[in-house]
Amino acid sequence: MNAHSIVMLRRNFKHIARNPMSVFNAILMPVVVMLMFVYMLGDAFSVGVDYVDYATPGLVLLAVCYGLGSVATSVNADMTKGIINRFKVMDVSRGAVLTGHVIASVLTNLLAIAAILGVAFLLGFSPSASFLGWLGVGGLVLLLAVAAGWFTVALGLFAKTPETAGMAAVPLVMLPFFSSAIVPAEKMGPGLRQFAEYQPCTPIIETIRGLLNGTPSAGYAIAAVGWCTGLAVVGYLWACATFKKRA
Repeated sequence: MNAHSIVMLRRNFKHIARNPMSVFNAILMPVVVMLMFVYMLGDAFSVGVDYVDYATPGLVLLAVCYGLGSVATSVNADMTKGIINRFKVMDVSRGAVLTGHVIASVLTNLLAIAAILGVAFLLGFSPSASFLGWLGVGGLVLLLAVAAGWFTVALGLFAKTPETAGMAAVPLVMLPFFSSAIVPAEKMGPGLRQFAEYQPCTPIIETIRGLLNGTPSAGYAIAAVGWCTGLAVVGYLWACATFKKRA
């Protein structure tokens, strides 16, 4: 990461700190969802294990998704409110603008995940993962955060206004709810069950769940890495092409 990217990262973090709603959506909202599903409604779900152990991997993915709307809005605001024109007449790398947003998104996601895991342990979360299992979880979560960051930056660049940029990220926020995050896919009705089984969130969640339980699945892991890598590549190429066209 070069000096320009560090400057852009510092700028983005200052913007996040000055917007309490962004902090709430990115970090506190996933914790609220965890308390609602695990502490309030956990006894209503029959999943064969303690519900906090089942739900935590899905809520980790939710923690990544909940802050994406503010990222897309922030990126679009840079494009539509003139700040890019200022950067163009300064000695600032154009790539640093995008990289700063992605890195800020990744670090915010990691803070949200740390908060989720902390609350999960307070609620009785007891993973049986080995050291290598935890390394696998960390690597997949980092890859997921980077993929989500680039794809969301691309959405923000593509949208016409900050409002539409925020709305464009809503499907990404809702997608984990239609996966195996809350209940197993096989307990869902026809149609929804097939959608949950073949959408990208389920293999990512099941890979994290398997690693934390000490029973990883190679099939899920390959699919999860494939989905994350594909989203990262598509997001990066889309973001660079759109930024070049608009800036």
